[in-house]
Amino acid sequence: MSVADGLRLVTIALLLAGVLVADVARSVEQHHPLAPAATNLSTTEVLVRVVAHGAMVVGNEVGGARVTITDVATGTLLASGIQTGEAGDQNQIMRTPRLMEEPRYSSRPSGSFHATLHLAMPTLVEIAAEGPLAYPASMRRAAKTVLLVPGHDLTNDGVVLHLYGYIVQLEDPPPGQPLIGKADVKLTASIRTLSGAPVRPHGDWDSRKVHIYGEVLIGTRLIERLQMFYSGSKGLFEAPFFVPTPAEAPDGVTLRVVAADKTDANIGMGEASYPVLPEDRSLRKK
Repeated sequence: MSVADGLRLVTIALLLAGVLVADVARSVEQHHPLAPAATNLSTTEVLVRVVAHGAMVVGNEVGGARVTITDVATGTLLASGIQTGEAGDQNQIMRTPRLMEEPRYSSRPSGSFHATLHLAMPTLVEIAAEGPLAYPASMRRAAKTVLLVPGHDLTNDGVVLHLYGYIVQLEDPPPGQPLIGKADVKLTASIRTLSGAPVRPHGDWDSRKVHIYGEVLIGTRLIERLQMFYSGSKGLFEAPFFVPTPAEAPDGVTLRVVAADKTDANIGMGEASYPVLPEDRSLRKK
């Protein structure tokens, strides 16, 4: 075989190899999920609404809620942000009868979180939320797994996440304020839903259905349980108690208020610590 014939055969072999490489590249682009050609993404709109269980939307009044959307398979964070907006129309949410498929939260303006995702294939995601952000001691977390399909928007009420609990705050005596030993003190606490609505008798959030009580503790030892009564002001409950002496509580006392719904899992708690000072005998003589 001449040199020319040999060069001709080499050229043909290189051409055939080039065709094979091109075919393999096209196959990878068509079938490999991470290939550069797999850029045919569809825009998918996802609306998330975080609500207080049995109450309203967790909105601006209580600091909103933090929302994340995560790809379950890869752990990739697809979207995150803060739910903002109003708590919603109380009459529409709490009192209006509706069919299952009818919107509850989107028929009037209410808070929500919106994300625009770019998906190439059906994707299982975890949608999680925590709030209310303005009350760290009362924050709760909820999550759902949802299969998202490219181009299939989730709007109207969207994906609804329920947070369980109450916002319980000790109003009086102010947390950290010294208490005088043997003094007769009135404990006052406010109780609200996680959306910020006050709990009271005969209301949409009826305190008669909620077990509300206070506790006086020295360290971890419970020394008195208090029956809390509605004070007549929205969301305020109170009970009197006697402060122990400094000898009995050298490191002070802890006051705790618990609100536990009798019909569901809404349970909240607030507590604060107080130093105890010796009895002021000059005041007693007066």
